[in-house]
Amino acid sequence: MDSSDWDERYSGSEMVWSQAPNIWVEQIAADLPPGKVIDLAAGEGRNSIWLAERGWQAVALDFSEAAVIRARSWAAERLGDDSDRFDANLGDLLRIRPDRRSYDLVLVIYLHVPEGERWMILRSAAEYVTAGGLLVVVGHHTDNLTAGVGGPQDAAILFTAEDVVSDLEDTGLQITRAERALRAVETPAGPRNAIDVVVVAQRPQ
Repeated sequence: MDSSDWDERYSGSEMVWSQAPNIWVEQIAADLPPGKVIDLAAGEGRNSIWLAERGWQAVALDFSEAAVIRARSWAAERLGDDSDRFDANLGDLLRIRPDRRSYDLVLVIYLHVPEGERWMILRSAAEYVTAGGLLVVVGHHTDNLTAGVGGPQDAAILFTAEDVVSDLEDTGLQITRAERALRAVETPAGPRNAIDVVVVAQRPQ
């Protein structure tokens, strides 16, 4: 899907994603001290807005103008007088230049692109991470296509934890978590497990 496809999707009256943060982002970030976070391919900003509510200075970046507009509107509603803690911007992750070593937390959550593009984006994402900071990558696991539920139905844009670890090789980040993780999902047929990739990498102090 290109930016116009996502613009059309985000222009609907309903939220595309849940207003709650991703379960893995919440698990990883809930006890972190507030700092600076950048949310790459942020969509409507559910993760970065949640972090801004918790005192983080948050930047959301997406290539869909409709998503950026919705994120700004939603942040103003959620944050009120603290809305200056959140900034949403339009940007193509394949073309932007990272603010090197500028963020305590970098999020890449459910970004599914071809392998070569993923490699470039994740290596660029690593450049944002400051000393002691974290890069968190979450996505739909390759196994989710046949054994899970939801997510893209194209094996070419799915990946494994090992793929992400390989993408981040020689970036200076240390892998602290890399796993295939089950996420409970309610479906019309009852509860099922989606299969996710969760990778956390840290830049040494």
